[in-house]
Amino acid sequence: MADAAEPAEAPDTADLDPVVVRDAQDFGVYARTGGWTFALKVARSVRPGGQAAEGTAATKVSAKAFAALAGCSPERVMRYYKAWDMAADDGLVPQFEVLVPGADIELPDADVWLSYYTSRNSASSVRGQAISAAAEAEGIRPTKALEVAENPTALRAAILADPGTADAARGALLDRMKEDPALQTEMARAIARTDDLKKAVASEAKAADRIGYVRQIVENGQIRTPAGQTVEAPAELRAEAERHLSLLDELDDSEEAGEWAGEAYDTVKGLVAKAVEEDPALRVQERRTKFYSSLQKATKVFEELTLEEVLEEEIFEDDMLQRLEALQEAISSCISTLRRATTAS
Repeated sequence: MADAAEPAEAPDTADLDPVVVRDAQDFGVYARTGGWTFALKVARSVRPGGQAAEGTAATKVSAKAFAALAGCSPERVMRYYKAWDMAADDGLVPQFEVLVPGADIELPDADVWLSYYTSRNSASSVRGQAISAAAEAEGIRPTKALEVAENPTALRAAILADPGTADAARGALLDRMKEDPALQTEMARAIARTDDLKKAVASEAKAADRIGYVRQIVENGQIRTPAGQTVEAPAELRAEAERHLSLLDELDDSEEAGEWAGEAYDTVKGLVAKAVEEDPALRVQERRTKFYSSLQKATKVFEELTLEEVLEEEIFEDDMLQRLEALQEAISSCISTLRRATTAS
């Protein structure tokens, strides 16, 4: 059985219909050269308006006249003309001036055609100019970027089917969002409306916060206690934080950081609690700070009670008074305990 990649052996054409033979030969030419086949016909026959009809251009016609003969628009003809012009500038094909009607030359491969041809006149628009500038900044031919931009359905299909394309699209979107507040808002809204994405973002944010907690200990050499105090980190604790951080920094982008971040956070958090308990002065200050914090919260909550609304709206119930009386007894007991402790000291 012949290799599918090998061209089939040409049959004897003596007994074949000449029309079929010509169609097959034309198909073969197009299969090898793609749009270059038709671009050559334009390049050797068209003289755009404004160019003098001299020398080899004497028998050529305008793009409008060629389009009328072909039964298509002049714009379509000029797209082929411009594609050939760019390829000629790159030395891939001859310049128009050396081509005469009917001239045949060896054409480039078909897969090169889309690098020069774009199906719409998008390159001259503001949008097209921006795409072209971005393509040049990335080191690729503008026509490639324009071709993609003109076929978003194909781009979507590639993103859905190919992880590599999806990763490139993700990186491009992230880069664009840095300078596009409107896109940031749209992406945030889309994520907020999708439960799975919302959970994924929350999970990543939690992991990032935990990694940040470990990183700031390593970089600043300080710890923040559960009560909110900032003190110097013991050498043992800082060394352990550095070990966990190095493991986290070595993770590949494809690896989940959540579990590692959780382990690092729990370990370092436990060491912080241990450091507090092993330092008598720090332990006392920690408990004092916690007590003050709880007292301030309780005071704020009580001050925010709106008794006027309770009385005006007649929503008062007996259990409210019972709860306040119990609270009063608890506060009185707390005050008495503190007074006794103060007197004893």
